[in-house]
Amino acid sequence: MLKIVPDPPLNPNQSLEDILVQISEYLVCAMTVAQQTVLLHSSSPGQVLTLATMHEIDNARALVEVALSKVQLRH
Repeated sequence: MLKIVPDPPLNPNQSLEDILVQISEYLVCAMTVAQQTVLLHSSSPGQVLTLATMHEIDNARALVEVALSKVQLRH
């Protein structure tokens, strides 16, 4: 599959806080794609898998938010 947008370059000097923020942004995008998939394919048998994926994305995002708050407390 061809990529429309190239991956951003990795920055080895990026702080943990910046990495967590970037992960959170990726998870927001993933959640949006999953929500749109549910709306477009409301009667599909795969909808259950998409809903499960949304649940896992939401849990991952909550963990990132907890980690981000702990990093911010250190500063």
